[in-house]
Amino acid sequence: MKFRFLLWAMGLMMARASRNNPAFAQQLKDKDLVFQLQTLDGKIARHFTVRDQRVTSRSGSVEQPAFAIAFKDAAYGYDTLQASNKQLAFMQGIQDKHIQIKGNPALVMWFQGAMKYLKPRKR
Repeated sequence: MKFRFLLWAMGLMMARASRNNPAFAQQLKDKDLVFQLQTLDGKIARHFTVRDQRVTSRSGSVEQPAFAIAFKDAAYGYDTLQASNKQLAFMQGIQDKHIQIKGNPALVMWFQGAMKYLKPRKR
């Protein structure tokens, strides 16, 4: 349940950042793609559409995403996405085969670079 909520929250954060954060919007420039984050069994999946420098998300999977990141299970996906050093957690997960990348690996690198703009605002 936490993983599903985290994916939903990421969708909201990306949608808000695409409207309000010029640096994040710049990362979306010239991108027209759909990607998804999911569990390996596909029971939990959320896809994100990038078009016209905006991001929208919906529950479920799509037929042909530009790339997909599949985690071995929901708990592992949640822990990886919440890790303090996400890049290390991703690399370790890929080496251990707990994370599978499907599709264009260059777009996965773009996605990881764009995520740095999604830090919550400090009050």
